[in-house]
Amino acid sequence: MNMMLRRLKNIISENAITIILNTHRTLPDNQKDSLLLKNLIKEAETRLLADMDKREAESLIQRLRDLEETIDHRQNLESLILFVNENTAEYVRLPIAVEDRVIIDKTFATRDLIRSMHMEASYLVLVLSQQKARLIKASNDKVIQEFGDPFPIENTQMVNRAELSNASRLTNLISEFYNQVDKEVNHLRKENQLPVLICSETSQYHEYLKVADEKNSIYDQCLNGNHDTAKAHHIVTEAWEIVKKYVIEKNNARKAELQKAISSGKFLSDTNEIWQGIQQGSVQTIFIEEGNFQPAKWIDGHITYVSPEMRNGKGVVDDVYDELIEANLRQGGDTVFLPKGELKDFNGFGAVTRY
Repeated sequence: MNMMLRRLKNIISENAITIILNTHRTLPDNQKDSLLLKNLIKEAETRLLADMDKREAESLIQRLRDLEETIDHRQNLESLILFVNENTAEYVRLPIAVEDRVIIDKTFATRDLIRSMHMEASYLVLVLSQQKARLIKASNDKVIQEFGDPFPIENTQMVNRAELSNASRLTNLISEFYNQVDKEVNHLRKENQLPVLICSETSQYHEYLKVADEKNSIYDQCLNGNHDTAKAHHIVTEAWEIVKKYVIEKNNARKAELQKAISSGKFLSDTNEIWQGIQQGSVQTIFIEEGNFQPAKWIDGHITYVSPEMRNGKGVVDDVYDELIEANLRQGGDTVFLPKGELKDFNGFGAVTRY
């Protein structure tokens, strides 16, 4: 997802269409998802035909419909996002709830990608024993996928009884196996540097750490026990109880950072001041409440809010907060999403400056 975000946030075009919708994992609920998507595509069609040349609009509409045909709703998670312009047509499934909406702008709306990466806890669970290794990707308490080839990895060297009776040789065989597993885990982590929770006997957890190349990516607590044959969702349910503690600690640290910035005068709440700070590279972190959207116009470089009813008007940006989040990301800043009410004194939006 990191690579997708990096690619999409740098695309600028006259009509970048983003369709965002909540979906369902299971029957019969996911049978309704295709109808919701059709309705949102119809909304996009109406807006495109009203605002641009008919032939160009129909070309984009066809691209939307072609992309729609490739989506298997039986594979849905909690939400689905489509990104379409004259050169791009792709979608992503996310394990988070969203607000159903259609955005047509000069850039794609990537806020929910960022929120999924930073707000939801995505991690890997390495189910490890001396005989076998499985790898599961999880988000909070949900299984996203259990990896196939080369997983599960079997320790094929643990078959020679003579070698197994030699304690020193046995230790070496286990270390070699764990080293092989570690290299495969890190190969899969290249595109998305997710942290790893090890699920194993505590003694084996410490043995694995001895050979691990990227120890900093591994949680300093393991899920104790042998889970070789356990169902993935049972493992992740237990794993989440450990990971959740780290998430709470991280969120509390970010909130403390916000409070410190407010008391030291390094906090901005005026949208135009934040925009100027982003352009100057002085904004470090944007804090925004979940579900906070604001349509606006840029008039002579100045942001002017408009009512939600004017969202589809000519020259109106569907969500100016999304634009600021993306601009700050390009400047090396980051974003923290907070529950509703956490920034009620600042209209749900603010920024911490670097200096």
